[in-house]
Amino acid sequence: MAADAVVERGRGGELIAERVGPVGWITFSNVARHNAVTLAMWQTLPVLLQAFAEDPEVRVVVLKGAGDKAFVAGADISEFERERADPEAVERYDRAGAEANEALKSCAKPTIAMIRGYCIGGGLGLALCCDLRIAAEDASFAIPAAKLGLGYGFTGIKQLADLVGPAFAREILYTARRFSAAEAAHIGLVNQVVPVAALAGRVQETAAMIAGNAPLTIAAAKECVAQWAKLPEDRDLARPAAAVKACFASRDYAEGRAAFRDKRKPSFEGR
Repeated sequence: MAADAVVERGRGGELIAERVGPVGWITFSNVARHNAVTLAMWQTLPVLLQAFAEDPEVRVVVLKGAGDKAFVAGADISEFERERADPEAVERYDRAGAEANEALKSCAKPTIAMIRGYCIGGGLGLALCCDLRIAAEDASFAIPAAKLGLGYGFTGIKQLADLVGPAFAREILYTARRFSAAEAAHIGLVNQVVPVAALAGRVQETAAMIAGNAPLTIAAAKECVAQWAKLPEDRDLARPAAAVKACFASRDYAEGRAAFRDKRKPSFEGR
């Protein structure tokens, strides 16, 4: 990261937010437990995402894990005795996790999961909430709920099945086995797989590519896909229609046409 990056620490000191140019980075840092997510981390994630959403300098948000062993290896089970000791505590904990995932899914900026090592359980859930997933060859993926007696709700399973199809969703959930990065790419769980040494460069390259494009066009595309992913009766098609209309009324649309005419790179402002 750049030496002048803006650094903030979330509650518990385990989420680190940095803005480097047009890219906002969020690092899950709990290295001793393969970046397992604590309650404090779940509660902090929406706050950091909102800060990046409101920062006009940020065009893309990237999530990654600290160290070289894991993206996120699920929830931090070591704190369950304390944080999930009674029904009220369980409800509070589950609500924090659901709100974190929803904040990530609905983030106004494009999101990328940069995946190295373990991407397990709740970690895979976080990756699924991102718009893109770029993995290193050493990444591994699993939802081990069936080995723990846990139940996964409809929303999360629909999100998985929408991405990989019902047949592979069943295999992931029924077997609870680990899938390699190559298998994950084959079934559509990740967008790209690259050598470990190339991961950071590929993510930065992809983020820069997105950051250089028209923000309103990307926002409209994101809104259209978000409505497509909902059940038909829950869709609000007025939202993507308004987002598309905003593109054609924007200064960026004029800039894009002028840049094409002048054979130069456009300079988009998001308005």
